[in-house]
Amino acid sequence: MAPVVLRIVLAAAFFAASVATPSRAQIAAINDLKGQIFDAKMAQQSFAGGLKHCSELNGANFYFQQRDRVLNLEDFHRSLENLAKQSVFNPETKRPWNEQDAEARWQQVKQQAVKDQASCALVASLPDLQKKLDALQQQAAASQSNTPPATK
Repeated sequence: MAPVVLRIVLAAAFFAASVATPSRAQIAAINDLKGQIFDAKMAQQSFAGGLKHCSELNGANFYFQQRDRVLNLEDFHRSLENLAKQSVFNPETKRPWNEQDAEARWQQVKQQAVKDQASCALVASLPDLQKKLDALQQQAAASQSNTPPATK
C-alpha cells in the first residue's frame, strides 16, 4: 500500500510544481517578445534619422542617410542608368560608372527600401510588443502564485 501512496504524493507534488511555474511555452514566448523588443529598440537607434520619413518608406522609396532624404527607387534607377551611359566618375570605385556598377547599386537600394520599410514597421510595433510582454509576464506571475490571471 505504501508504494501507491508514495506515487500519489509524488504525482501531486509534480502537478503542483508544474502549475506553480510558468510553462516552457510561456517562457519561450516571453523570451521571443524580449528579443523582438530588443530588435525594435536597436532599429529605433540605428534608423533614427529615417524614422521621421516612415510614411514615405513604403517599398517604392528608400532613405538616403548621407543627405537625410527619401529617394524614389525608379528615379534613382534612371539616374544610375544615366551615370553608366555617360561614364561619369564613380568616387566609390575610383573609375567611371559602368552597367555592372549601376546594377550592383540598384540591387543594394532595392534591398535597402525593403529594409527601411521593415525597420519602420518594427519600430511602430514596439508599443504593442511591450504590452504583450507585460501581459505574458503578468500571466506567468499569476501562474507562479497559483492564482488565475485577471480578466479585463
